[in-house]
Amino acid sequence: MIRRPPEPVQSVKRRRDRALAALIEGVPYISFLGIAFDRRGDELTAVLPFAERLIGNPALPAIHGGATAAFLETAAIIELSWSTMWEGMESGAAGPSGPAGPAGPDDAPDRDAVRAARPRVGVARLPKTIDFTVDYLRPGLPRDAYARARVNRSGRRYASVHVEAWQDNRARLFAQATGHFLMPPAADDD
Repeated sequence: MIRRPPEPVQSVKRRRDRALAALIEGVPYISFLGIAFDRRGDELTAVLPFAERLIGNPALPAIHGGATAAFLETAAIIELSWSTMWEGMESGAAGPSGPAGPAGPDDAPDRDAVRAARPRVGVARLPKTIDFTVDYLRPGLPRDAYARARVNRSGRRYASVHVEAWQDNRARLFAQATGHFLMPPAADDD
């Protein structure tokens, strides 16, 4: 039995970055809000850069509750989708950008690759929100916001996710949310 050499670390990172880019590109609202995702291994942190258009109450000023809720819900859906994709990528199954395997120097994420991956991870494959409850703990100040989601339960049909958002201090949350989602059918269920 011939054993394949391990995949180089940089190739693994590029493959994971392409998969995340394809997932995010499949949701235009993410770019509309300006949300970015910082990936460290299997952990994602959503970043909502401050913009004047996010202000809901100019007297305080405070980030609009709808923008906060959208940010939290987006973080939850992307984390849930990413955690599902992660298991497939790490087991060597095909990811959103094709079969797992060594990537060459020309495999940098590009728009064509992202678009080609979209039908496999597109909006139709994202979890659908059943309910989403937001707790506004304090006003969102006019500065960047961060959020991390934790998948509490994920089954074939249903998932529960908790999200926490903060600005300057991770221990001082300005909002948190719990959401329940209908999972998309597995590829073999289609």
